[in-house]
Amino acid sequence: MARYTGSVCRMCRREGEKLFLKGTKCMTDKCPLEHRNFPPGQHGRRRGKITEYGLRLREKQKMKRIYGLLETQFKNYFYKASRMKGLTGENLIILLERRLDNTVYRMGFASSRREARQLVRHGHFRVNGRKVNIPSYQLRPNDVVEVREKSKNLVRIKESLEVAEHRGSVPWLEVDPEKMRGVFKEIPRREDVPLPINESLIVELYSK
Repeated sequence: MARYTGSVCRMCRREGEKLFLKGTKCMTDKCPLEHRNFPPGQHGRRRGKITEYGLRLREKQKMKRIYGLLETQFKNYFYKASRMKGLTGENLIILLERRLDNTVYRMGFASSRREARQLVRHGHFRVNGRKVNIPSYQLRPNDVVEVREKSKNLVRIKESLEVAEHRGSVPWLEVDPEKMRGVFKEIPRREDVPLPINESLIVELYSK
């Protein structure tokens, strides 16, 4: 499967804000955005005024990078959201929030969505008692996500749980750090999702 292998910090610099793609590093002064708050590249400091199309494109790129998706994957999610009842932009966010790798990150078992994806692929999690190694697995209300017994001593998971409280909690998840398990209580609502995205601009981009 194709995947991005470049520097994720360049993505934050390109968008001009922290997307928290590097885990705890993003919360320290080691974050490149603290020292080079301008787009990467030879002409990064001299970027001109952004157009209306560019504004919509940046919102799409920002969301795609936050959730760690490639272009085709993101487009498939958008078309699926457009066929659902309700607002397409909100449906898109809900579909992405229901991903297993995103939920593992939100629960605090990984320091970033990228790390969460790797942990899921390596089979460190169970959903309702069954091992699931598909990062895009769509969770349903009352699904139980837990760390496999053999994986509970992983240093990466323990260290992530120690700093997870600084990221804050979300109302649709219930987490028990001691037992290393959590419950996907309900489908999230847009107003409850802490995401610095104007999803209507993404809908306008794809509607052209």
